[in-house]
Amino acid sequence: MFSAAKTAATSSGGYNLNRSLRFRSSASAYLNRTPSSAGNLSTWTWSGWIKRGAIGGGYSLFGSKTSANQQTIQCFFTSSDTLQFEGTGSGGAIGFNLVTTQVFRDPSAWYHIIAVLDTTQATAANRVRLYVNGAQITAFSTATYPPQNDTYSTNSTNPQYVGALQGTGGSFQYTDCYLSEVNFIDGQALTPSSFGSYNATTGVWQPTKYTGTYGTNGFYLNFNNNASTTTLGYDTSGNSNNWTTNNISLTTGVTYDSMIDVPTPYADGGNGRGNYPVINFLNAYSNTFLSNGNLRYQNTNAYWANARATMQPAVGSKFYVEFTSTQPWTSNNVSFLGLCTPSMALTASAGDIATIYTTTTSGEVLALAIDRVNNQVSTYRNNALVGTTSISATNDIDIVVGSYAASGEINFGQRPFSYTPPTGFVALNTYNLPTPSISNGANYMAATTYTGNGSTQSITNTVNGISFKPDLFWAKSRSSSGTHSLTDSVRGVNSQLFSNLTNAEGTQTDQVTAFNSNGVSLGANASGTGSTNVNTVTYVGWQWLAGAGTSSSNTNGSITSTVSVNATAGFSVVTYTGNGTGGATIGHGLGVAPQFIAVKSRSAVNDWLNYHVSLGNTQYLNLDLTSAAATSSAAWNNTSPTSTVFSVGTGPSVNSNGVTYVAYCWAAVAGFSKFGSYTGNGSTDGTFVYTGFRPRFVMIKDTTNGQPWIIVDTSRNTYNVGGDYLEPNSSGTEDSGSSVSTATAMDIVSNGFKLRNSASSSGYTNANGDVYVYAAFAENPFRNSLAR
Repeated sequence: MFSAAKTAATSSGGYNLNRSLRFRSSASAYLNRTPSSAGNLSTWTWSGWIKRGAIGGGYSLFGSKTSANQQTIQCFFTSSDTLQFEGTGSGGAIGFNLVTTQVFRDPSAWYHIIAVLDTTQATAANRVRLYVNGAQITAFSTATYPPQNDTYSTNSTNPQYVGALQGTGGSFQYTDCYLSEVNFIDGQALTPSSFGSYNATTGVWQPTKYTGTYGTNGFYLNFNNNASTTTLGYDTSGNSNNWTTNNISLTTGVTYDSMIDVPTPYADGGNGRGNYPVINFLNAYSNTFLSNGNLRYQNTNAYWANARATMQPAVGSKFYVEFTSTQPWTSNNVSFLGLCTPSMALTASAGDIATIYTTTTSGEVLALAIDRVNNQVSTYRNNALVGTTSISATNDIDIVVGSYAASGEINFGQRPFSYTPPTGFVALNTYNLPTPSISNGANYMAATTYTGNGSTQSITNTVNGISFKPDLFWAKSRSSSGTHSLTDSVRGVNSQLFSNLTNAEGTQTDQVTAFNSNGVSLGANASGTGSTNVNTVTYVGWQWLAGAGTSSSNTNGSITSTVSVNATAGFSVVTYTGNGTGGATIGHGLGVAPQFIAVKSRSAVNDWLNYHVSLGNTQYLNLDLTSAAATSSAAWNNTSPTSTVFSVGTGPSVNSNGVTYVAYCWAAVAGFSKFGSYTGNGSTDGTFVYTGFRPRFVMIKDTTNGQPWIIVDTSRNTYNVGGDYLEPNSSGTEDSGSSVSTATAMDIVSNGFKLRNSASSSGYTNANGDVYVYAAFAENPFRNSLAR
């Protein structure tokens, strides 16, 4: 239809998925098949790529049952968004039941899920297994394992289902999701390596072609043949175990279910294929209803509400999007499509950048042509230009849909557009996003957990084969109280600072002893301020790459500095000596203006001072304190950083004459780091923060009221809901357990993070009306991320 913005022919892994099939629970869509002969009833593997639609409902991925309701089996998302895999055995009693502790409520990207049954195993826990994105799930709230050699209805001559399960009384439960690359292997218990691998460049789990045998009732559904709804269910394994499609549509328009939304971004000579946006369940007004794979928006209430897309239109590209009204306009029923800033209320009646409303008829198509090259957006109604509006060249921008007691369906290009986009405009998907300068955050930032041994040891930051030589190592004990320890390559391994103390720099020769090519070496320190290696104590070490051990003199400012810098990663370590002169400037070496700076005096006792772009140049925060943001020209001299220098006033924490200082400076790098703000709402359906990447590390501070600084990371919080946190201003132990659900609970997802706490202690991250600033660093840019 139009040219894609990129030229690469394949995804980075070389194996591309072509299509997915949308299952609409609103249409009672599902696949079914009844085998003519039984296969192996005790050993098999199911593998599929899933993108969730509706969140918060019980939706079956696959299942089967006997007519007598015995030997049933199903794998489904529960109403609590956990994953459950259960079966009733040959005796009619529950044979096994696994319910994950982890929740799966990221609607923005794809999951790879594998379910394995092998009751022949001698060890009970090996008889049934679940894998997500290449890793085995081991944390379950319920874990009942089957008797050895028990049999189940999958592979029997009873009805088999994909996307539904028949319950007692004949009623069905239907799923709302997208499925792609579904493999079922009869008679083999396989591991993820048969279906995927970690990409050597991005570190992301990706599909690979299954090349083994399938067994009697095995099948492969790739959903590529959309000549008819019948051919959509064809098995391409060679077994011809074809499936019947039910209530799947290939009718042009909003019900079209053969999608080019897939987990592998690549050029296809048209829209480009990859992960496409949907309406973001995590960033929608709570009383609105999303369905049809999160492409249908409905607000049945007599007030305005809206929701945002899961992907922002990136600067430097041109994108086209359509919205089709499915409810006739009246004076009381109206829908809209527009652009807005992330801070716009979820009850607003229009986008605060541009908006186009439905007029009089159901089926009316609204469209936006979003030009982030020339900074304008054009609105269309039924392919007729309505108007053009200027937009910001720098601000984050959301695509927003909303209504007053009305509904409609959005289309980002995952199904055919109703109209040909203007020349040069492409579909919004991960392939058409700009190629990030950092494809894998593990090259530049790490959050490494380890256990002290009271002797010497090396701590490696390697993740899926990727490592780096750090220039900043920030360590904190988790299982016991202990001072934070910050060591950097410019000050030297024997010099420590402490984020929770005002102390001057300390000297310690047996804590961090070397910065290595893949981490750090630790000495045999067993006690003392900032200890990093006490025997049996658990730790986390946050690490950043600057100049990989090299530094140089910088004369860009009025004060000469020494700088170790990595402009690609947007990080520099800067040392300087204050001159006591207001308006003094210090070179930082980044080439762009830093958005987050932490300054600490080395030779004197003073508080830490932090600059954050969202607070501006008149305010500051203290890293060692819980206090709210304060105002003083003595901090940054009311002057914003430039691409070469940052400015300081006469405050003793930044510029006393003759005092030595260190400054850690970070600039935002698209897809790797972001420094922004949000307003809390005090709800378990908390504020959603779009970062454009899957975060590895998030640090948050309430600027309105006195609350602790909070750090969460995905090395300590390995699945959602996360919330185990450490406080940079405190020597306390890692807070976890019951407080996770009250103080800092959050979901870290493929494109940002979602606050999940509402109790009195929610002031830490989500108090209603409080303004928070954050610093976030990526595992992977959204272009490559999988759901978590």
